[in-house]
Amino acid sequence: MINRRGFNSTALAKFLLALACLQFFISAQRIPAAERTAANPVVNRAPLPANPFYPLPLTSIKPRGWLLRQLQIQAAGLTGHLDEFWPDVGPNSGWLGGTGESWERGPYYLDGLVPLAYLLDDAKLKEKANRRIEWTLTHQRPDGSIGPEKNKDWWPNMVMLKALTQYQEATGDARVIPLMQRYFRYQAASLAARPLHEWAKYRWADEVVSVLWLYNRTGDASLLELAKTLHAQGHDWRGEFENFPFTAPTTQEQLGLKGDNNPDVAMNAHGVNNAMALKTSGEWSLVSGDDSDRQAAARQLGELDQYHLLPNGMFSCDEHLAGHDPSHGTELCSVVEEQFSLEQLIAILGTPALGDRLEKISFNALPGTFTDDMWAHQYDQQPNQVLATLEPRDWVSNGKEANLFGVEPNFGCCTANMHQGWPKFVASLWMASGDSGLAAIAYGPSEVSTVLGKNVRVNILEDTEYPFRGEVRLTVDPATPAAFPLQLRIPGWAESAVIAVNGSKVAGVRPGEFYKIERKWKKGDRVVLTLPMQIRTSAAFHNSVVIERGPLVYSLKIGENWRKIDAGMSKPAASPAADWSVESTTPWNYGLIINRDEPEKSVEITEKPSGDVPFSAKDAAVELRVKGRRIPEWKLVNGSAGPLPVSPVSSSEPIETLTLIPYGGAKLRVTAFPQLTE
Repeated sequence: MINRRGFNSTALAKFLLALACLQFFISAQRIPAAERTAANPVVNRAPLPANPFYPLPLTSIKPRGWLLRQLQIQAAGLTGHLDEFWPDVGPNSGWLGGTGESWERGPYYLDGLVPLAYLLDDAKLKEKANRRIEWTLTHQRPDGSIGPEKNKDWWPNMVMLKALTQYQEATGDARVIPLMQRYFRYQAASLAARPLHEWAKYRWADEVVSVLWLYNRTGDASLLELAKTLHAQGHDWRGEFENFPFTAPTTQEQLGLKGDNNPDVAMNAHGVNNAMALKTSGEWSLVSGDDSDRQAAARQLGELDQYHLLPNGMFSCDEHLAGHDPSHGTELCSVVEEQFSLEQLIAILGTPALGDRLEKISFNALPGTFTDDMWAHQYDQQPNQVLATLEPRDWVSNGKEANLFGVEPNFGCCTANMHQGWPKFVASLWMASGDSGLAAIAYGPSEVSTVLGKNVRVNILEDTEYPFRGEVRLTVDPATPAAFPLQLRIPGWAESAVIAVNGSKVAGVRPGEFYKIERKWKKGDRVVLTLPMQIRTSAAFHNSVVIERGPLVYSLKIGENWRKIDAGMSKPAASPAADWSVESTTPWNYGLIINRDEPEKSVEITEKPSGDVPFSAKDAAVELRVKGRRIPEWKLVNGSAGPLPVSPVSSSEPIETLTLIPYGGAKLRVTAFPQLTE
């Protein structure tokens, strides 16, 4: 067709399409790997306030030692194979253009698969992840919307955006930022007519993370307006915790599970919502500039601790807030989401205690809910878990299969979402500091490579068996001699910690602080941090006693009989995937004889080499020996350890020597013990 100016409009359209394709091809080229080995961290743009710390681009930190083994175990387990047999993330997934599940499970899976693939530089995993990323990148609709056509919920897109940002940092793919810009313009124009609802209303801060990520790379002020709209439409978590309504275990009557439906209460008390919400006030403070929003984050943690804290560092939620009883559980989704919230919060707030909390959850609650090979997981884990069997328990609202080890126990959200825990923890071990330095946020064997200040390329090798041992050895290798600050987090439990730089001890090291070393660094400089790991006790439910050493919580080693069962999900015969019931083969109902004021006098410590599986009952790297007696009246009730006796407790049973191992390796365990009168 010829228009009135004499142009062939069909030919012009073809030309423009070809030009667009060429531009798309050029923009899709990725930054060569050699140029991505050390990249400057991205800092906050005005008017956002400066952070104490900034996450480093994905792949800046590489796992080593036991952490590398742990990620390799994950890659060889469910994470590396789930898409091969689980339909919800398989080839027919709506997030691959199929007709299958089109809501949150595809994005959830990708949110952990991407960082695992790129931290391990695993070609097979990267191919799996990239195929999914590619579908979203190449199927954005003209109006800017993304995802399966039949998905009309904002929530799954929030998760996909997090996966896209990680992928962009790892690859430099130039298509990600324009896609996000188009999507956010589409969403901003749509929210008045289609506001946040259901899960998105409660999880709006997860999108703010991506909105601010993009703002700091583009400076587009409309993104801050979008963040304000999300805040206005989202649930007021700060207001809820200022007048916290859940000061006792929630009940089915409260939740509307028996009688009148009460969806707001059910959402407010939902464990995963609360874990995600922990970052909300901190993230929003960057936009509001209000210091009281920063303070509100600590208020949320304090309220959950006061009314629902369990010995593994998590709050109870099976599926809703459940109090302090160690026979209640915590959902795996809540564990990995609290990890992510803490990783975001410590960057914004810079509070050292958040690093302590992150380590406690990562080294205890996270491994404690997986089989050694990570081919099975629990939906709910219990600190006092003496059976993992198919029978009703006193959960607030979960089913009888919730603490089985399996592929999809209770509900499939954790099967899709659990993959982010270990890789995001590794990616958060180190952060850039706001004064153009580096900070050790958490400890584990690793190597960090980044660019600081004015193109100062720095590599630090971290050699340690932490959390099983207390010595952390750092070798600092700047490309050329350079001055920059290095901050080391001193855990709150680490009394008498010592830092030595090139063999010389430094002064002023105090627990619960970041210690800053400012000097001109040269290649081969060495820093040794020694964290004395004294035995500690804490009081828990019914004045029970919990034993800790360093960041690890210790549990009774119970004999385990694993039995493969059919929990109702079909699995391919050639796959290791299975559902497992675990029964105890040794007694569990013990009280401890221990001096709480001087517990080291009551406990014998045995350190052993760490095995191929870092957290395992069979090859525990540390064992504790302590005296105890059985308490015959403490019995099973509804498949769990019955009501915990109130300490102190008397018993005339013979004194026995008990073995305690790290919580993460004890799949059956008692963690909160009655204390005996002797």
